[in-house]
Amino acid sequence: MVEKKVLDWLTDQLSVPVYMERPYNVPDSYVLIDKTGSNMENWIYSVTVAVQSYAPTLLGAAELNELVKAAMLSMIERGDVSSVRFNSDYNYTDTATKSYRYQAVFDIVAYDD
Repeated sequence: MVEKKVLDWLTDQLSVPVYMERPYNVPDSYVLIDKTGSNMENWIYSVTVAVQSYAPTLLGAAELNELVKAAMLSMIERGDVSSVRFNSDYNYTDTATKSYRYQAVFDIVAYDD
């Protein structure tokens, strides 16, 4: 599962907690992974992943987003990932929870074991 590869990679690369779903006890800063689409051909997966960076301030969310982008692009170092393409990023402040966040979107091609 490509999402698990992303979760493991970002957990190793970042100094903030990384989750697949919003935790019950929300820390000040954290990262949330969300798969937005996928395709498979010959056991090769193409996956679009949105990575949300939460922080107490808008600047903090933007800075965490930059760290996420660098970590995601370095994911190509994994032997089971053949491509990581940065798609876009933007301010994605959550008005419902009044939480500052940025979202970065990536297209990943990987072998799924």
